Amino acid sequence: MVQREKGAVLITGTSTGVGRAAAILLEKQGYQVFATVRQEKDAESLRQEYKSGSLTPILMDVTKAEEIKFAADIVSKSVSDRGLVGLVNNAGLLVDGPVEYVSIDDLRWQFEVNVFGQIAVTQAFLPLIRKAKGRIVNIGSVGSQISAPFISALCASKFALGAFTDALRMELEPWGIEVILVEPGSIASAAPDKVEESFQKNFANMSPEAKAMYGDTYKFFVEGLIKSNRTGMPPEQVAGAILEALEASKPKTRYFLSKGQISLVLNLILKKLIPDRNFDAMILKGLKLKNQN
Repeated sequence: MVQREKGAVLITGTSTGVGRAAAILLEKQGYQVFATVRQEKDAESLRQEYKSGSLTPILMDVTKAEEIKFAADIVSKSVSDRGLVGLVNNAGLLVDGPVEYVSIDDLRWQFEVNVFGQIAVTQAFLPLIRKAKGRIVNIGSVGSQISAPFISALCASKFALGAFTDALRMELEPWGIEVILVEPGSIASAAPDKVEESFQKNFANMSPEAKAMYGDTYKFFVEGLIKSNRTGMPPEQVAGAILEALEASKPKTRYFLSKGQISLVLNLILKKLIPDRNFDAMILKGLKLKNQN
């Protein structure tokens, strides 16, 4: 196993998008990268691209305790007393649909991956972070700051991840371990195809009554979400923020990222300054959600 000058980092969810971009960037910057994926085909893709041994794919599902333990054992044997200089919790998914019709099982799965999985991975690798006085970088979303209709499960899970990050940052401060939250907006990646697939599945399973109530606005929202993702910031921009979070002498506690940074900041300010109903009305107008009374 190649030992790189900047130390070892573990990144979850590296098959596509931000995770893969971060793995590529950090490897190029001199880190020894452990990149977790859920499927062997994604691991093989990384092996074919990186044959030097400085980037090692590991099969790990963040919802399976035995796989997390197996991955932790592999990394621990490799880095030994050097520990990990960074843990990047990037794995995640999106559950969409009207709250009234999102199944409780789907809602639980959203939190299982986006919240409990992140916590389980953090607990497993924290001893290695302690050895190197490393840093933990959690990938959240601006959806934790501004909720939107039809992605309530995602927004709620990212809000929970943000709260967990804040608490962990304070708990680990006495040991000098930084805990940082990166909150990107829309990202140009494979996500639009996944959103379209999820919508088609959900829409097909909706009752005629549900389609009558939510169908048009749900479809309009998803079309906008897909468009914003296709034209969103490149994953490499988020990877750059992850690199800064790992290397800055005094990293920010939060990195807000958006292709339209000014509009994002304005919305965040408005959310704090104007009454909730006024802000709701602004969002509803943009989504063409009409009063049904």
